[in-house]
Amino acid sequence: MSDDNKDLKDDLDDMIGDAKESAKKAGDKISQKASEIADDAKELAGEAKEKAAEFADDAKEVLSDGKNIAIIAHLTIIGWVIALVMNSNNKTEIGSFYIRQMLGFLIILFVSSWVPILNLIVIIVLFIAWLMSLIGAFGGEKKTTFLLGNQFQDWFKSL
Repeated sequence: MSDDNKDLKDDLDDMIGDAKESAKKAGDKISQKASEIADDAKELAGEAKEKAAEFADDAKEVLSDGKNIAIIAHLTIIGWVIALVMNSNNKTEIGSFYIRQMLGFLIILFVSSWVPILNLIVIIVLFIAWLMSLIGAFGGEKKTTFLLGNQFQDWFKSL
């Protein structure tokens, strides 16, 4: 072999050696970065799990809150039924109070609907009583209405 060919071969061997060494260094750096990213991902997953648990606890607290049940009971007959179902799972004193009160209102409204002229007066009075009751529910206080409020609590105490 000639000296030129030998020098060329040596140069190629050096280049291949350098390429292998560079590839090994790049592989080591990639492995190190992947390890760091995996650690960061584990940390983020832990934080996300913690936040999800906090959110679930907050959601349970909101749904079991008697104040929310009391407010929902004021929203049409469908809202009253939803509040009744929600309250049956986890009975709260304030939720039961407003469920009984709204049941009384609904019965009075139904009965008065059979008398046309009386119906208008009853609707106006019931609206005022309903509004006062809703304000009490928003405040989280048990306020009986001027309209048979105490009787509703006695008559429907099984709810």
